[in-house]
Amino acid sequence: MNARARIAFAVAAILWGIPYLLIKIAVDDGVPPAFVAWIRVVIGAVILLAYSWRTGVYRLVRRRLKWILIFTLAEVAIPFPLIASGERHVDSSVAAILIASAPLFVALLALHFDASERIGGWRLVGLFTGLAGVALFVGIDIAGCRDELFGALAILGAAFCYAVGPMVLKRHLSDLEPRVTIAASLVVAAVILVPAAAFDPPLVLPPTQAIVALLGLGLLCTAVAFVAYGVLIVEAGAGRALVVTYLNPVVAVAAGMAVRGERPGVGAVFGLALILVGSWLSTEGRVPWRRASIAGNVETSQKGDI
Repeated sequence: MNARARIAFAVAAILWGIPYLLIKIAVDDGVPPAFVAWIRVVIGAVILLAYSWRTGVYRLVRRRLKWILIFTLAEVAIPFPLIASGERHVDSSVAAILIASAPLFVALLALHFDASERIGGWRLVGLFTGLAGVALFVGIDIAGCRDELFGALAILGAAFCYAVGPMVLKRHLSDLEPRVTIAASLVVAAVILVPAAAFDPPLVLPPTQAIVALLGLGLLCTAVAFVAYGVLIVEAGAGRALVVTYLNPVVAVAAGMAVRGERPGVGAVFGLALILVGSWLSTEGRVPWRRASIAGNVETSQKGDI
């Protein structure tokens, strides 16, 4: 990757690793989950809409409004409030670990909805490995507390939504520029979440750290992060760009430990390892050394052709 891609990679890895910490700060300071989600998408929508205005976003989106709506529900309007609700009951590091299971849901959904992504061999091994990681984590660290179990289920629901979103995007919106799709989705989500945010607004002005957390969520973790990810895709390709998703939970756990003193249990440590390995195998479909061997053979073949 060139320098521009490396910078974009670092920005996306960090900014998509810290929203769980910022959400936790906001909800612990009394900001209702629906309002956290709404203010985040409003800030992100304003910035990205301004950024993508010259692309003719309204004209492009009007033709795909149905699929934009479905994508918005799966990628933003449902999972954002679910994560914030879940983090009322669990640590930010727990949320990040459970969200890392999203690729496993992609593999499960592909069994019925996407023949090109159907699994077998190492991908099937990865699926069961990742699911075992989720079961280990929930069974050891969470099962004894009803509130934490509710929070974990809410976040797993968000992870499922994050698996549905990309499948909709791939099938129905892949020809649109990503910043157009995301800008439109945030605008639609802001409208959808208005009733929920209005029904349960903050009763008092949130403390300064909660306000800073909300601004960080909208400006950095939504607007800037999506722009950085778009740059990364352009500069390094979609395949390499996806690697950033495996670093996000590691950043999130480190941030939770450093800022809030969170201490993941044994189940979290081993569960995260199994989830990440399983997610990688279930989406890549081959082990690292096999990919390296294939890459070497391709390079040798190309040199021979030259």
